[in-house]
Amino acid sequence: MSQINASASGTYAFDDQFKVNRLGYGTMQLTGEGTWGPYDDPNNAVSVIKKAVDLGINFFDTADSYGPWFADRYLVEGLKSASNRDEIFISDKVGQTRQGPGVWTPHGEPNYLRQQVEVSLMTLGIDHEDLLFLHRIDSHFSVAEQVGELKKLQDEGKIKHIGLSQVTVGQIKEAQKYAKIDAVENLYNVSDHRDDDVLDYAESQHMAFVPWFPLNTGKLTGANSPLAKIADKYKASPAQIALAWLLKRSGNVLPIPGTSSVAHLEDNVAAASIKLSDDDFKAITNLGVSNR
Repeated sequence: MSQINASASGTYAFDDQFKVNRLGYGTMQLTGEGTWGPYDDPNNAVSVIKKAVDLGINFFDTADSYGPWFADRYLVEGLKSASNRDEIFISDKVGQTRQGPGVWTPHGEPNYLRQQVEVSLMTLGIDHEDLLFLHRIDSHFSVAEQVGELKKLQDEGKIKHIGLSQVTVGQIKEAQKYAKIDAVENLYNVSDHRDDDVLDYAESQHMAFVPWFPLNTGKLTGANSPLAKIADKYKASPAQIALAWLLKRSGNVLPIPGTSSVAHLEDNVAAASIKLSDDDFKAITNLGVSNR
C-alpha cells in the first residue's frame, strides 16, 4: 500500500495551469445520514482528506449542499497542511437546496446561484472556483439565466471553469450558447452507463467527464459473477476493477470515489495501477446497462 499513488491513473489538463491526476476524491460521504448534518467523526473526515493528498490525489469534488457545507469544512481543514495546496484543484457545485436528510431541491434563480458562489468562496477560503458545476438545471429558470449568471461570475474572475451536472447532450449544447462548458458530472458506472452519449459528446468537446456514483457495481459482484471472475484474474476487488474500467473508458474520465475510511481510500487509489486488457474491458462493458 505504501507504493500506491493516484498518479498511476494518468493526468487530465483543465488548462495550462492545472493538470490533475485523473483519479480524484468526492466529499459527499463526509456528512451525516442522508447527506445531512455533520459527519459523526469530524477528525476522521479530516484525516481521510489528508491521506488522500498523501496518496497523490489533487482533484477534489465537493458541493455546498453536502451537509450543507459540512463536507466543505472538513475539506478545508484537511488541505490546510498540504504542501502542494496551490496544485490542488477543487470542483464545487451550486444550485441545490436542502430541507432535510435525502431531500434535494434544485434552485437556479440567478441571484441565488451568485449568493451560493460567494458563500462557497468564503467557506473554502479561496478567491475563485477552479471548477463550478450547476448542480442541477432548474426548470423554473431558463438555461440562459442560470448558465448566464455563472458566465458573469466567470467574467468577474470568481469562476475559472464552468460545468454542468446530470444533463443530456441537448442541455449541454443549449448551455454552450451562453458559456464555455469545461466539464460534465453525470451518474455513470460499470453497472449503469446509459449516458455513454454524454460522455462521448464531452470527449468530442474536450470536456472533463466526472462520473458520480462510480462504484455502483449493482448485481455484478456475486461470488460467481463475471465481474468477480475478472477481479480474481487481476487479484483485485470488483470495486477496483470498476474504477479501472472507468479510467480505461476514456482519457477525459475523472472518477471521484468517496469514502470515510482510510483503508477504503487506499483500496480505491490502488485501482489506478490496474490496466485492463481490451478484451476484459469489452466484457465488462457488456455487463452493464447502456443505451448503445
